[in-house]
Amino acid sequence: MGKKTGMSMAALSSVLMLAACGSGGTDGKTAAGAAGGSEGKKVVIKYWTANGGKIEEAKQNLVKKFNESQNKIEVQQANQGNYDDLHAKVQAAFAAGNAPAVFDLEIASTGIFSRSGMLVDLTPLAARDDAQLNLKDFIPGLMGNAYVDGKLYGIPFVRSTPIFYKNVTMLKEAGLDPAGPKNWTELEQYARVLKAKGKTPMTMPVGIWEYEALVAQSGGKVLSEDGKKAAFNSPEGVAPVEFWKKMSDEGLIKFVVGKTAGADAEKDWANQISAFKFGSTAGVSASLEIAKGNNFEMATDFMPANKTYGVPTGGAHLVITSKLSEQEKEATWEFIKWMTSKENTIYQHKYIGYLPNRISALESEELQAYYKEFPHYKVASDQLKYAVLRPNANAYPEITKIMQDAITKAILEKNVKPQDAMNEAAEKANKLLSK
Repeated sequence: MGKKTGMSMAALSSVLMLAACGSGGTDGKTAAGAAGGSEGKKVVIKYWTANGGKIEEAKQNLVKKFNESQNKIEVQQANQGNYDDLHAKVQAAFAAGNAPAVFDLEIASTGIFSRSGMLVDLTPLAARDDAQLNLKDFIPGLMGNAYVDGKLYGIPFVRSTPIFYKNVTMLKEAGLDPAGPKNWTELEQYARVLKAKGKTPMTMPVGIWEYEALVAQSGGKVLSEDGKKAAFNSPEGVAPVEFWKKMSDEGLIKFVVGKTAGADAEKDWANQISAFKFGSTAGVSASLEIAKGNNFEMATDFMPANKTYGVPTGGAHLVITSKLSEQEKEATWEFIKWMTSKENTIYQHKYIGYLPNRISALESEELQAYYKEFPHYKVASDQLKYAVLRPNANAYPEITKIMQDAITKAILEKNVKPQDAMNEAAEKANKLLSK
């Protein structure tokens, strides 16, 4: 949820010189006890968050609990909108010298934020406190985007994958197997039956996160292995666009565009206009409440496969901004370790649906018992075996906008061929990647 970001390289260029002159220490040698303020005063740190609803509620609850758990650190939380809004505000605040100490960094922007000098290298801190942090306990598939150029910059916090949501009641009423489609071919078959019954099979925005999943399912990559060249105009990158265009042209998928596209798709699903939706695992809890309130049965599943299953991971790490005092940095690190503990990842998972980031949480008796009652929450963790990293190239946040425009144009404009649209987008992307 909230997995995409549009922070441009141009927007960050203004902070490069400021970042290079940052005075925050990053050697991680200060003892953990330095988090406490002098003369009994609390160290106050700002925490900026993204997204709202139950996601924000869970963070507020955790921050309140942390503040009440000790008397040395006070965390002041402020929501800044979606990831795009948050990232832009952090960039502006950093340039002005009043950035938050910690914030939710969407994983695809780790590269550009870390290479600009805006983030603390957490490698020495994690090594020093490994007995407490235990990096090996984090699910390996969630750690890839936490590293940039061999250094650790983020600790997995609210992490997610897209999953497939099904209105089981609508499928049964249409005479369809409630197990739902397992691949693209079956998705098309289900959609034709639903359409014949007067239903909209699926409503969705043109999402890059979902596109990345379909590229992975087709055996392709969005960028080259070294991140220096566009690969999304390959046959594997074009196949999802061709599939979506076909489904759109035949009325089997309703694509919505504009600033309210995501909300419009959610409304169709909530109101039982659409039988299927792609959505973040962070939406499981809220979707269950909607299904119960609107009196229909819901199920979750892997995203339908093409050649194979495949999904990107998403969501955010917790990161520390540079230019903090040593005391502020240590206080922020204490907060991050607490927020990403086994107990708190279990809390986030059950309250919202975000992935349980730690192996110990996933294997806990508490969650295993929970999954027996609510199997909807386990799908995303099971699907992780097919997960792929999101590109970490500096230009990737900007490239996602180029891809989204090209895919939208190819789907909605009758005379535009997907291959041509993606070739044109690749040319633009390669210019950015070559800088």
